[in-house]
Amino acid sequence: MLNSKLTVSTVAIFAVTAAAAAARDQVQVAGSSTVLPYASIVAEAFGENFDFPTPVVESGGSSAGLKRFCEGVGENTIDIANASRAIREKEIAACAAAGVTDIIEVRIGYDGIVFASQIDGPSFTAFTEDHWYTALAEQLVVDGEVVANPYTMWNEIDASLPAVEIQAFIPGTKHGTREVFEEKVLLVGCETSGAMEGMMGMGMDKDVAENTCMSVRNDGRSVDIDGDYTETLARIDANSNAVGVFGLAFYENNTDKLKVATMSGIAPSTETISTGEYPVSRPLYFYIKAAHIGVVPGLKEFASFFVADEIAGPDGPLAEYGLVSDPVLVETQMMIEAEETMASGS
Repeated sequence: MLNSKLTVSTVAIFAVTAAAAAARDQVQVAGSSTVLPYASIVAEAFGENFDFPTPVVESGGSSAGLKRFCEGVGENTIDIANASRAIREKEIAACAAAGVTDIIEVRIGYDGIVFASQIDGPSFTAFTEDHWYTALAEQLVVDGEVVANPYTMWNEIDASLPAVEIQAFIPGTKHGTREVFEEKVLLVGCETSGAMEGMMGMGMDKDVAENTCMSVRNDGRSVDIDGDYTETLARIDANSNAVGVFGLAFYENNTDKLKVATMSGIAPSTETISTGEYPVSRPLYFYIKAAHIGVVPGLKEFASFFVADEIAGPDGPLAEYGLVSDPVLVETQMMIEAEETMASGS
């Protein structure tokens, strides 16, 4: 379907310190396992449609990718970091300290976080945020006291849930998905259950209370997955009673193995995510090292191609895989063309 080569205007070399990157002719990308399949699809199509080598795309998690991105400028550093969350201020500071001062933030679209289990397993079909908070929090408020989480069975939390032991596989702390899970599921569940109010009523500082809400139990009921979603799926395959946290796109490509639950009565889909109705969704990003534009061949062309209408638009291959298209994609396209950095804003 992409049978013509797209052209992008050439740009000047930005920084003398980036000149060493010219020794490398292949764009290098690393980061989020959620963004990985999208970046891989684009990289393959880019290699087929442009006179540039196919970019090298690696995973490792958002935090790990951004750490590599912020190591400095030059051929031994990556050009793009994929992330399933926005870059943090401390990461921007780390980048600046290493000479990475010009960063272009690119939002490629949206994805949902879903809660899925074995297709033939227990009937996990409907969750709320406070179900997950109560099941996975390290500590809970019980009878006016903060105590270690006493729950071992899902039906102890809510009689409508299956009578099986709590076993959840969630993204490890190096993944951007984990941060979204903590803030949009655990923290929200803590608030809606009344636990946050209870902690603060006991004199707990708000920040301490929030951290307590998002601290996950470490007694084996919740298991961090440091690999990608294929590892989570393998764990679910081996444990019929377990529930895993996945990206919507990964689930939609594995519906023969998994069934998904609603969250607060809303089923995850591209429609409910695009409207904001589904409560656990997030934007996806990649970050470009502007100093490498014009030095690493094809870097700007690859970035522009990634967000082109025929790639990231509602009828493109990324949407077919599960990405929810960004309604203001044209603004992102213009931003890349102008090489607008986070620092300049123009």
